[in-house]
Amino acid sequence: MRDRTKGGQPPQEQDRQPGRETEMVTKPEFEPRFLGSGRLRGKTALITGGDSGIGRAACVLFAREGANVAIGYLEEDKDAEETKALVEAEGAKCLLIKGDVGSAAFCAEAIDETLHEFGGLDVLVNNAAEQHKREELQDITEEQMSRTFRTNFFGYVFMTQAALPHLKKGSAIVNTTSVTAYRGHPELVNYASTKGAIVSFTRSLATQLADKGIRVNVRWRPDLFGHRLFPQASTQTKSRSSENTCRWAVPVSRTRLLLAFCSWPARTPPI
Repeated sequence: MRDRTKGGQPPQEQDRQPGRETEMVTKPEFEPRFLGSGRLRGKTALITGGDSGIGRAACVLFAREGANVAIGYLEEDKDAEETKALVEAEGAKCLLIKGDVGSAAFCAEAIDETLHEFGGLDVLVNNAAEQHKREELQDITEEQMSRTFRTNFFGYVFMTQAALPHLKKGSAIVNTTSVTAYRGHPELVNYASTKGAIVSFTRSLATQLADKGIRVNVRWRPDLFGHRLFPQASTQTKSRSSENTCRWAVPVSRTRLLLAFCSWPARTPPI
């Protein structure tokens, strides 16, 4: 088994945002560690940022549990095609939807394509994000602040707005946030701010949709996490734990609660 203690993830460096999971060494762990039990059988899920990282792990897990999966991604074609193959290997159908979640028009198109391909939508996972390190607040440009909020927050709102008319009682929405929403981060002020906005958005939307029977939850990323969104994190993020007890989170470890938020209770057939 791969060593996931501190130092188990080699240093990563890519010169573009978003990065490419295909270029990471070693590859993040995404494959589910248990057999499926049909918890999403017959359901359709749309997962943004589903081409890699936590998104890829969620796509494969949902497929193993019986769901058909639509994957929203920005431009990482090779990552997306690999994830599609992994989903199909689980016996599920998969649809790739390329575009920018920061555009309300694209979000509407993504929902329409999903409905056309699968005939409905049961689960929406808003997961797409970007982050840019800046040591000083003055270093954050207006363009960068606007872009980060458009991807990380507005995209969640736009996709949810487009999806809501098609969700029914029992459907689920899960928004991915970060521990930085609660702890802050000295070099990720704009990113942490978007994640805090997601928490408030989720809480408010959950109360708004409770009477309709639509579940809304938030799933947070840990601060000690090496993935392609910010691949050099493995050399720059330090644990708040002791040197001996720290361990790296991996994508697959972030998805089991996500599945619980989206699952329908198993029904035992009558005897």
